[in-house]
Amino acid sequence: MPSPCRLCPRSCGADRTGGKRGFCGETAEIRIAAASLHRGEEPPITGRGGSGTIFFTGCTLGCVFCQNSQISHNGMGRVVDRAEFTAICLALQERGAENINLVTGSHCAPALAAFLRSARNKGLVLPLLWNSSAYESLDAPAHLEDLVDVWLPDLKTLDSALAGHFFRAPDYPEAATRAILRMLDLRGALRWNGPVLVSGVIVRHLVLPGYPESTRAVLQWFANHCRGRALLSLMTQYTPVGEGRDMPCRYVNQDEYDQLLQWLTDLEIDDGFCQELVPDDSWLPDFERINPFSSALSVPIWHWKAGLIGACEK
Repeated sequence: MPSPCRLCPRSCGADRTGGKRGFCGETAEIRIAAASLHRGEEPPITGRGGSGTIFFTGCTLGCVFCQNSQISHNGMGRVVDRAEFTAICLALQERGAENINLVTGSHCAPALAAFLRSARNKGLVLPLLWNSSAYESLDAPAHLEDLVDVWLPDLKTLDSALAGHFFRAPDYPEAATRAILRMLDLRGALRWNGPVLVSGVIVRHLVLPGYPESTRAVLQWFANHCRGRALLSLMTQYTPVGEGRDMPCRYVNQDEYDQLLQWLTDLEIDDGFCQELVPDDSWLPDFERINPFSSALSVPIWHWKAGLIGACEK
């Protein structure tokens, strides 16, 4: 772990190896909240067995409506060492996961790279997915470029005022687009094993109700820079959770959804996925529970309170 820390564009300079916490809320130790077979991801990630998601504690952003605020903002989770992390990965593999889906690990990229190499040496053969906000310095992809098979970055907005207001990062557009272009250079060709993506890039965008021009700009950027090189995942699952900063207090409506579909047609973006419009919060996770998601969406494999679960126990 570099000290002072410069892993994300904030360059907060915290001495994390000395036990200080950065903006992300974390020291140099790796903390995890849960691991599961997740069936709610995009089809080429979920496959038949589910995506082997590992949820890391901490985050480089400060999104006011974060669905995972228990772990991103409130520090829920516990420290794991290299041996326990390897055991989690192998348990996911043994239970039929299609991949290892590393959710929000940008703030611990160097240590995580070492953990992943150890897991590879112990028999982990699944594709590795880097599931991030894209608010990371180019050092994060550099640490992982020989390890990650599928990059799964967000592109939240290209509006710096919006990024400052909702994500506490007015430089997000520049940082995220730079990171995504680097990811495309590393894994620009989509490669499949049947219906499952095993190499490439999927760019995610969460539609914010009431901010159509922000989404329109993201779609135009994707069309200009990523079309034919990556898949787009357009998400309409925004849920009004959290408080303050004049956040949107409603779901995406039908008129907004129809406009999204028209923009996709106009921009000739047809490689990817557009989430159905289902204004519902039943999918929101609760990381206090052994299974943070509904049983239809997730099979728990490891939890910060319980360790390995069920058939995974040795």
